Amino acid sequence: MTFTEFNLRNELAKAIETAGFKEPSPIQEQAIPIVLAGKDVVGQAQTGTGKTAAFGLPILNKLELDGSVEAVVIVPTRELANQVSDEIFRFGKFLGITTAAVYGGSSYSRQLKHIEKASVVVATPGRFLDLLRGGKIDIAPKYVVLDEADEMLDMGFLDDIKEIFTFMPSDRQTLLFSATMPQAIKDLAKRILIDPEFITITKNEMANANITQSFYVVEEYERDEALIRLLDFKNPSKAIIFCRMKVEVDRITTMLVSQGYAAKGLHGDMEQRQREETIRAFKRNLEILVATDVAARGLDVNDVSHVFNYHLPFDSESYVHRIGRTGRAGKEGLAVSIVTPAEFRGLLKIQKAVGSKLTAKEIPSVHEVKGKKNNELLEKIEKADVSETVIELVDKLKEEYDLSTIAYKLATLLEDELKIAGNEKIGKNMSEISKIESRAKNDRGGDRGRRSRGGYRGGNRSRNSSSSRNGGDRGGRNSSSSRNGGGDRNRRR
Repeated sequence: MTFTEFNLRNELAKAIETAGFKEPSPIQEQAIPIVLAGKDVVGQAQTGTGKTAAFGLPILNKLELDGSVEAVVIVPTRELANQVSDEIFRFGKFLGITTAAVYGGSSYSRQLKHIEKASVVVATPGRFLDLLRGGKIDIAPKYVVLDEADEMLDMGFLDDIKEIFTFMPSDRQTLLFSATMPQAIKDLAKRILIDPEFITITKNEMANANITQSFYVVEEYERDEALIRLLDFKNPSKAIIFCRMKVEVDRITTMLVSQGYAAKGLHGDMEQRQREETIRAFKRNLEILVATDVAARGLDVNDVSHVFNYHLPFDSESYVHRIGRTGRAGKEGLAVSIVTPAEFRGLLKIQKAVGSKLTAKEIPSVHEVKGKKNNELLEKIEKADVSETVIELVDKLKEEYDLSTIAYKLATLLEDELKIAGNEKIGKNMSEISKIESRAKNDRGGDRGRRSRGGYRGGNRSRNSSSSRNGGDRGGRNSSSSRNGGGDRNRRR
């Protein structure tokens, strides 16, 4: 199926083509016709499956563009408000629509001016309710969307949402999207929707088919070296590295910057201004973003080429959310996970839950990375255009040196780009990985033994109590990787 089969406005078709979208995702394929038909919708789908386009495109197609606020999208966080507002604006730019992102911590007067000019308002519950209660806005949107409803429930916004709907017109189309469906969300849906259509994206459909997923097995102390080696080898144009904890984000960001990478961190302890500046930098030209799951929730950047899991997340939903940051807008993406033997059963659980194959690979050797970098450099040289300035420079050098010497000297200046840090081999080979996988599949109750010895840091802790999870965080913080990973490389240099 292609987007042309939805028979959307020409202006929307042009925006879709400009964005590089080719085939609709499962949630888009199912939701768009229903929304176009005017039905209320309850959609269960993970972050990263294309929900914004699933509700944004059909709503934009139906707008009358009469100068009023015709649609409202309610989201849990200010980051997501900005992301959704930007994406809807991008889809509707050839229609001439404007959007307004409304959230706390920003000027009321400025946001009110934006709302006056907007066709679509994207708002967080608290600030939106403040504006409605205070009589600062008087709007009657034809379309109301709740996005990430379960996240708003977790953040304590349920009562605010119920009150918001007392201000909304009864003659409206309502859409609710949520990654999970706890009873409170089901009850909310019964309260605010009328005879809705239900859409559920199955686990087999969750993982984007455009994403190639692989994993590498290392010992704990090799984690940092493995990350650096994989970055050197894969040379991502734009990458997100996911960590479990804020302290890891800070440490890994510092380590990468010291290695010459353009990297910034993103986590919940940062001030809002810093977070927004970091996201803007990543959208423009920043190579690497190191982030926690919470900070990166709703992050929407279409040209992320790689996602790296420095540690596996605790559950499959977080895994799908993470890798969904790449392979967007019809582009190919790569998702890379670094795991230890103790985490292998967690990897198998995620693989089973997601319903897609993660391919085992060996971390490239120094020799392999050098060979790849040499080939890339030769390719650059072959494609390089020769300018008049360069011709004059070489002519001057020819007065003192022959051409071979000139080439050797110029290549020497490029030698730093070909230096590869670390040991020749890092991590497990395919034979060792096969044995680890076999043991993990046959191990019954091995988790309990490893946990009792304090050494288990796997993905199965989602079953355990919060105290177990906190204990695992402390283990990650105190691991040999955290203490020694960067220092070993410094000593080798």
